[in-house]
Amino acid sequence: MTQPRLPERHIRQHPVLKVRSASRESADDCLAAEEPMEIRVISQNGAGPAQKSIVVTMRTPGEDFELAAGFLHSEGIITSGDDIVDIAYCVDTETPQEQNVVTVTLAADVELDMARLDRNFFANSSCGVCGKATLDSLELSGHRPVEANTSLTAEVLGSLPTIMREQQRTFDVTGGLHAAALFETDGTLVALREDIGRHNTVDKLIGSRMQAGDLPLDRYVLLVSGRAGFEILQKSLVARLPIVAAIGAPSTLAADLATEFGITLVGFLTEGGFNVYSHPHRITDTLT
Repeated sequence: MTQPRLPERHIRQHPVLKVRSASRESADDCLAAEEPMEIRVISQNGAGPAQKSIVVTMRTPGEDFELAAGFLHSEGIITSGDDIVDIAYCVDTETPQEQNVVTVTLAADVELDMARLDRNFFANSSCGVCGKATLDSLELSGHRPVEANTSLTAEVLGSLPTIMREQQRTFDVTGGLHAAALFETDGTLVALREDIGRHNTVDKLIGSRMQAGDLPLDRYVLLVSGRAGFEILQKSLVARLPIVAAIGAPSTLAADLATEFGITLVGFLTEGGFNVYSHPHRITDTLT
């Protein structure tokens, strides 16, 4: 069950526009890779082996076998390492994407509750799970590029983290919550939500605007307190947000999604500067 050594896939370079005081400069930036990984299990408890795809999870490639084993243990599917006979990458595909599908063969005495798995996990039966397939699935679902001509100045953009931080009331008390904030292009705060889960903050924010009858959000700017991962960009695409900014770094798949679907993606946002990973035309001028 030793994981084979694979080419380094956890970091990738991406071209960016660096906006700093009175300057705009093209450069390369290193992003942490984000790719979907499908976990399959093979049950030998029964008349014959039964294969089940139980989850597709976003992760940074590396230690995939450990991730699969840990996930199965955390979800109560296995109780110890003895419950696993073998862990391997998918081999029933002609593409390199087998590295994004991990198959876990369970011991014969491990009972697999298929009905519970169907209730609790999102299953994907395709073998070629990869970033491109994920982006293609968004397109097939009817999602099209965001074409809004919304724009804002670099100075306004740089001021948003301070405005958001001043309104994080629960964070002031706990120090342990993520935040997502929606702004107008002049820097006016429209709404802010906090949650222990960073994806939940975006869901809450979009839900609040949906209840207010304010969808689509194609005239606003979204700011998140952490990093910008694929799920956050996916939610932004559905809500038709044209500009997504993050205090932290974006992932590779987030940058790919933003590039393909017309979203301006900003990372490492501070008052002193930021990086633009896609569609920089919506950010005007430089910082003063």
